[in-house]
Amino acid sequence: MPTSYQQQHRAGDLHFLKRLNRSAILEQIRRAPGLTRADIATQALLTKATVGAGVQSLLKQGWLREGELQKSNGGRPGRSLYLNDQHYAMLGAEVGVHGLRLVACTLSGELLASHHEHLVPTTPEVTAALLAESLQTLMASPAFAGRHCLGLGIALPGPIDPATPVLRRAPNLGWSDIRFLDLLSPHLPQMTGVWIMDNEAKSAAFGELYFRTGQIPDSLVYVSAGTGIGSGMVEGSHPPLISRGLQGLAGEIGHTILQPGGLYCHCGNRGCAETLVSGWSIRAALGIAEEENLIEAILPRLHEEQVQLTLRRAGEALGTLLLNLHHTQNPSEIVLGGSLVQLGAPLLDPTLAFFKAHQNRLLGTQRQVPLRVIEDSTFIAARGAAAQVLASVIHGPSDLI
Repeated sequence: MPTSYQQQHRAGDLHFLKRLNRSAILEQIRRAPGLTRADIATQALLTKATVGAGVQSLLKQGWLREGELQKSNGGRPGRSLYLNDQHYAMLGAEVGVHGLRLVACTLSGELLASHHEHLVPTTPEVTAALLAESLQTLMASPAFAGRHCLGLGIALPGPIDPATPVLRRAPNLGWSDIRFLDLLSPHLPQMTGVWIMDNEAKSAAFGELYFRTGQIPDSLVYVSAGTGIGSGMVEGSHPPLISRGLQGLAGEIGHTILQPGGLYCHCGNRGCAETLVSGWSIRAALGIAEEENLIEAILPRLHEEQVQLTLRRAGEALGTLLLNLHHTQNPSEIVLGGSLVQLGAPLLDPTLAFFKAHQNRLLGTQRQVPLRVIEDSTFIAARGAAAQVLASVIHGPSDLI
């Protein structure tokens, strides 16, 4: 389901206040590893006694570990504090058009184990059964053994209803109104913890911001360029807030119109961005079959004029989308990932050139919005879904902390 961290409580509820303080302590340490108790008290505006009691509880529960003694400017030296990556783990999975991607993560976002299963698009029921089997295999891996699982996050290629855990439509899979968690849960009766389902680009954006430490941008847009084109925007509050829109359509940039009256899109409209830049449109233009690996099929053909022309046009369309996001969302950072990035310079050079040439025309400023390209984003969405599980546990009603 779309992530929600609202809590119901009564004024003066001591248990709630203790939990809120422990959440604040965890967030401080998660964003800035190595803080001492005194640092946390100062930054979180809590008393030293409150921080001391909260830290002691979190150490006992396995959330934190103590590190080295820090130098003091006066009082007793304090020990640095870090997330304990040895006790808990989160599971994340992405259901893609051409495969399943699974990860097990530590509290810091480090991958303990991962698995990529290629498959031909099939029904939601079959996909749920295959995903459950792969998750069971992942949980049986030595790296996962002995850890307490906080829950499972699922990233899906389409808009999720903001009010209910329903995948409204995945045009490139041919799925509509799917309660995927309901299909999955009977196959995993022993799995406890938080269960979350969200759009894959939104999950990826969340993870890219949430697992960041040190200099954290105020906002971030992740653009997923693969079989389809999507994006997700998060703003850096605690936890980050995901832009969703009334029907969950926020970020569906692949279905914005770039060419009125153009080719028909899988969604039913004409001239969508995906008809110009997407895995499926490139396949159609170059005659690459659905069962073939797109990247492996194109790389040996980069010398062909038709391939170069197709990728250049796709790159310019992708650059246009990035510019549109810059003007409509104006994030602090844009991150570009997805399988199409592996096509390299023939696609990315025209993309980045168009964005660079046009991004400052409106304001005339020389300040560049950072645009970061992730060359291998295989597990970005799955890792982001795992991050959403962690955020839900830290900020939700769970008694784990």
